[in-house]
Amino acid sequence: MQRGICMRKSDTTIKYIEPDSIAEEAGLEIGDRLISINGNDFHDILEYRYLTAEYEVTLEVLKKDGTTEMITVENDYEDIGVEFAEGLIDEAQSCTNKCIFCFIDQLPKGMRETVYFKDDDTRLSFLQGNYVTLTNMSDEEIDRLIKMRVSPINVSVHATEPKLRCKMLNNRFAGKCYDIMKKFAKNEIYMNCQIVLCPEINDGDNLRRTLSDLGKLFPYVNSISVVPVGLTRYRDGLYPLKPFTAETSAETIRFVEKIQNEFLEKFGTRLVYLSDEFYMDAGIPVPDAESYEGFPQIENGVGLIASMREEFESAVRLIKNKPRERRVSIATGEIAGSFISELAKEIEKRCEDVKIDVYPIKNNFFGGGVSVSGLVCGCDIIEQLNGKIRTDVLLIPHSMLRDDDNIFLDDTTVEDVEKALSVRIVPVINDGYEFVEKILDEELEF
Repeated sequence: MQRGICMRKSDTTIKYIEPDSIAEEAGLEIGDRLISINGNDFHDILEYRYLTAEYEVTLEVLKKDGTTEMITVENDYEDIGVEFAEGLIDEAQSCTNKCIFCFIDQLPKGMRETVYFKDDDTRLSFLQGNYVTLTNMSDEEIDRLIKMRVSPINVSVHATEPKLRCKMLNNRFAGKCYDIMKKFAKNEIYMNCQIVLCPEINDGDNLRRTLSDLGKLFPYVNSISVVPVGLTRYRDGLYPLKPFTAETSAETIRFVEKIQNEFLEKFGTRLVYLSDEFYMDAGIPVPDAESYEGFPQIENGVGLIASMREEFESAVRLIKNKPRERRVSIATGEIAGSFISELAKEIEKRCEDVKIDVYPIKNNFFGGGVSVSGLVCGCDIIEQLNGKIRTDVLLIPHSMLRDDDNIFLDDTTVEDVEKALSVRIVPVINDGYEFVEKILDEELEF
């Protein structure tokens, strides 16, 4: 029997109340516990939001002193302003799959415990953009999501052919995914989809079937990303998978572009987008920003280069005053090294007193099969840049850091790197304007 959300333990204790909020005006306090909303029990943050999305809301509150109060508030359909001890109110749902391509299974031992947690929680999909497989959901939970109109849901599809999907996820329930998606579409629930592509597994004719099936659910399948499998050096005992090469990446680009054109003619949208790694591995220019149609999958690494290029070109045109003399260093992933170097040279052409050293970092921690910037570890930055940095500032992509805690994936801290290299680390988000501003150390005037 699959376990639904309502069977898990929940904690509705209030840990924070927003100043001047409806909750504060109603007399709610930190430490109070919400028992029911409009007479209904609730078990997670989605039910809480659904039940409080009324003009008049009656809260049953267990006060810190043990008394119970019934408090009615008028909220004009806005959040009443409380946060709970547990962000989801109950525990995040863990993944029961054993995917043949799972990146977490390829991590070395000895890292912090939170790194190894695999979530497969539809609430995190809706609230934070996480992708879920839909294999850990009961029929009751599916119906509950439909009732609450939870949309969009981000779905890790990988394959729609049932036997192939069961094989890829090592879960006998995994073949039901497309049926669940059809039910969501019938009830006008929108979905964004992800396909982790594994050579000779779910590519070729299998990929064509998957994309064709997903296209049948348009417009409720709102976007599809195709990303290459990431392989680390810690794969002993795991399913044998092949990495993408320049040749197979180029073949994939040509294959998907044909389907994009078919969708474009049929739906007026490309619908499916390839992650940047395919183009950079193949040595093929990344499409322009317009080709990504508003970047619906940018959080999944799709269109990052095009988006940053577009912003960068606008940003450099805003450089009006002659910048002061400045020299900075930039550490980035191997795959983005040439792109970042191009941007750096453009700034140097426009600003003769600005010098930029770009250092692509080889990912020795995970192995040569991992080259994206977001997985670069602090230990590799220290090892490869020790004695080389000639500047006081080292810019790094913010995506290298985990959970806003200034910690790299290998548990090395920003402070560790700064101390080892005698340099100040400045994280930069994937934004062309911020990239220029952090290099020049001054704000651009719009």
